[in-house]
Amino acid sequence: MSYNNEQLNKLSLTGIESTLRFAQIALDSTERLIKLQLEASKQSLEDHTKAAKQLTEFKDSQEAINHLNKLATQSVDKLVSHSRNLYEVVSGAQSELSKLVEDSVGQFNKSLISSIESVAKNAPAGSDATLNAVKTSVAAAAAAVNTFSKAAQQVAEFTDSSVKAATSATADAVKNSAKRGATV
Repeated sequence: MSYNNEQLNKLSLTGIESTLRFAQIALDSTERLIKLQLEASKQSLEDHTKAAKQLTEFKDSQEAINHLNKLATQSVDKLVSHSRNLYEVVSGAQSELSKLVEDSVGQFNKSLISSIESVAKNAPAGSDATLNAVKTSVAAAAAAVNTFSKAAQQVAEFTDSSVKAATSATADAVKNSAKRGATV
């Protein structure tokens, strides 16, 4: 199986485009993660400064304890929200990278089938069985990759719903705990 210059150029260009797209996804995701972390750090610093100032103003220790409980509840709420945001960024990056891999594998399979068909035209008599076996193997491999991709997507969707349910349950538990603490 020989490639002409046009086929090699196209193959190289496709590889370069995939690599650049991968790098772009990684950089965009990293940028979003850093931005989230910086915003959370700034907000945390502001909240703690404000809380420290407020605590100096309380005359009654019970009042200060109630305020600290309120602040703790708010902190947990913010932490849960921040973790959701982080998870969404990571999940989005994973989804984009999965799509990129699927597209690349699909293009590779098309190119491979095209090359096999090209070879088949120039193949010696009697090699039909071998070429058909190669085509069948490529088709089976493509089906296996497709099945694996679908299974991975289902796992990702299950994980996504589990994480959302867990963060929701955590936020509800904190709110209920804070309500019980406030009534005591």
